Amino acid sequence: MMGNINLKLAFFTFIAFCSATFAQDNSKFRVVLDPGHGGKDYGAIYHDYIEKNIALNVALKVGRLLEKDNSVDVIFTRKTDVFIELDERPNIANKAKANVFVSIHCNGEAKKTAFGTETFVIGSTKSASNLEVAKKENDVIHLEKDKVKYDGFNPDSPESIIGISIQQEAYRDQSIDLASRVEERFTEDLKRKKRGVKQAPFWVLHKTAMPSILIELGFLSYKSEGEYLNSEAGQDELAESIAKAILGYKKEYHSGGSSSSDYREPVTVKEKEVKSKPVEKPDSISSPKAPAAPKPGATKPVATAKGVIFKVQIAASGKTLELVPSNFNGLKNISKDASSSVIKYYYGEVDSYDEAKKLLAEAKEKGYSSAFIVPFRDGQRIKIEEALKKN
Repeated sequence: MMGNINLKLAFFTFIAFCSATFAQDNSKFRVVLDPGHGGKDYGAIYHDYIEKNIALNVALKVGRLLEKDNSVDVIFTRKTDVFIELDERPNIANKAKANVFVSIHCNGEAKKTAFGTETFVIGSTKSASNLEVAKKENDVIHLEKDKVKYDGFNPDSPESIIGISIQQEAYRDQSIDLASRVEERFTEDLKRKKRGVKQAPFWVLHKTAMPSILIELGFLSYKSEGEYLNSEAGQDELAESIAKAILGYKKEYHSGGSSSSDYREPVTVKEKEVKSKPVEKPDSISSPKAPAAPKPGATKPVATAKGVIFKVQIAASGKTLELVPSNFNGLKNISKDASSSVIKYYYGEVDSYDEAKKLLAEAKEKGYSSAFIVPFRDGQRIKIEEALKKN
């Protein structure tokens, strides 16, 4: 067994550092939207609200918003009420060489008292509630005829996924970032209760080869929230927030393609009335606002906050590598952060965002197509929006 795990570790470490294997087309930003469940798999059902229908409606709305940007390609795992086997969902994303994978679901629990949004990334957890969510979403395997392909995985015991961090470790930071943006938009735009970004062993996230998240829109079991999730207005709002989060992520991490001049940011809740909100109104949580984008053709350098430096993260792995050019496709000036089990490798260090973009281009030319810019202040990682604040 240990031999198999070591082979898997070596294989996926190779993938992380030889990113050309899953090289993504820089001309367009590819988003795979995965409406959970479908067909004979209904998902959660409470108060006559059906998860598979709500997930599909929201995903289609998100897709329509994203498709207004001509630099975005949208791929769906399903666009109608059909049954898609669990392992086929990540396969679709991997074959499309997607930049991100977003799975959309609704929650539910027996006591019917919990409410709010939560967004998951792949990971191990000892939280009983997180494991229960994963168990419910993995349970579709019981409806499939061929269970051999799941290699001994037991959907009733999500902890049985072996080596969760191996394939996804290279994308963990970006997955968390995207999940955080979704939760922030739900909270800031819609004043929804924020249950946070969490980790759990979802099979559908375990097998993707790109940053991946699973969104739980809310609890159908909590009647007022279920009513909101089932409403046209509620689904419009949720879709707008998810689309904004994805486009914000794209703006930071993806330099390929050009945005359509006709595209407009989705309307926020403050700009229209919605009648079917949940009763509870949690306090809003503020976070830094993104600066306005420079006009096309502008040559003025982007102003940054004092004391900020930028590096380009080119890889993350559990493997320690000597910091020599031969280990990094010829790139020099490599540093690493080994403060956690996942070691992050960075290229360069500059105090100008414009210079950082040049480093990013160099890294991508060397084959690191998933590289991205990371800002720091006093040795601590900060958000790009904070780094680009004017002095």
